[in-house]
Order: sequence, then structure tokens, then C-alpha cells
Amino acid sequence: MSAPPLITVTRQYAAGGSDVARLVAGALGWTVIDNEFVDEVARRAGLPPEEVAQKEERAPSLLTRIARNLAAASSAEMSAGTTAGTAALPEAEAEEATILRVTDRVIREAATHGRAVLVGRGAQAVLAERPNALHVYLVASKAWRMKVAVDHLGVDPAQVERVLEDTDRDRDRYVKAHYGRARQDASHYDLTLNTERLGFEGAADVIVSEAKRRHWT
Repeated sequence: MSAPPLITVTRQYAAGGSDVARLVAGALGWTVIDNEFVDEVARRAGLPPEEVAQKEERAPSLLTRIARNLAAASSAEMSAGTTAGTAALPEAEAEEATILRVTDRVIREAATHGRAVLVGRGAQAVLAERPNALHVYLVASKAWRMKVAVDHLGVDPAQVERVLEDTDRDRDRYVKAHYGRARQDASHYDLTLNTERLGFEGAADVIVSEAKRRHWT
């Protein structure tokens, strides 16, 4: 039996990843999984959802808190699944290995059911070899993304350039450090789409068309 289809969406900051993913999922009747990644990891770590204010890959303080909670968890799932291979590592490395393993597990569980659009969190790397996966990378010019960040994401205009650069750099480092892949390498994706030129709806239409071409609907 073949694996159920799924779509991963990797994005430059403020290129519309969440918006495009929602449009695609709505058109296909699929589930979109975005900030749910961090919410689920936080749930397993015993952190109240209301405390999960920062849901990007660039949240080291949050990830450290989650990792420490996971490392201290006494449940069979956590002790067997996340601490076995980390006891000999320095504390910081052990925590990083723990959070990576749990995040990887959450992504794979989400993908098990298929017919989902997964946004970020290295899903394109975790599921790189999976059959029936469509990997999409969304890009746009820096100037356009700065405007989107200010107008739609509420970023302070005085800080927007730094936010863009820091966020993309941290996302790139996250994927490189944990999966050994260059996140911006177009050869890792089936589609690389410019949302500045296509618009969010146009980019979503291209993705949906490809899903239909593959007979996933």
C-alpha cells in the first residue's frame, strides 16, 4: 500500500507560507499543520499552550524549556524514546538531541495519515525520501517581504530588516545543523514559487494543480 500524499511548505520569512498552505488545504479538503507542530511538542513536554507565544524555529529559549521538561519527564514514552541516546552528552547537546527527536516524531506522526499540508519545522528534510510527497519552497524579494511583515505580521518597521535576516538565517541553520541540508537549495523541492509575482492565491493554484496532476484529489 502506497503512502498517503502530503505537501510540505518551506518558506522565506513573510513569503506567505501559512497563507498559501491554508489556501491549498482548503482547495484540496486537506488538513493544514502549521503551529500545531510546536503546540504538540509543548503538550508532550507539559507546557501550557498559552505559554507557547513564539512558534518559530528560531525560539531557543522555548525549545530549551521544552527539552528540559522532556528530559525530566518520567513517562515511559519520554524515558524510552528521548533520553536513551543522550545520557552521555553534555547537557546542552542532550537537550538539543531530545527536542530534535520529539519534533521529528511529531512530524512523522502528522504525516502518517497523509492528505496534510505541513509548514516548516524541517518537514521537507524529515520527509525528503517519502513517496507521494510534494515539497514546495516559497520565496519573494526582500523588499516585498519587509512590506508584508510590517503590514500583515505587525513587525516594527524599525526592526523589520533585522527580523527578516535573523529569522531566515536561523531557519537555515536549524535545517543545516539537524539534517545536513541547505534549506534554500532549490534542488530539494518539487516547486519553488515566487509569491511576490504569483500572489498567495496564484501560488496556491499552482500547488493545487500539481496535486491534481498527481491524482491526489
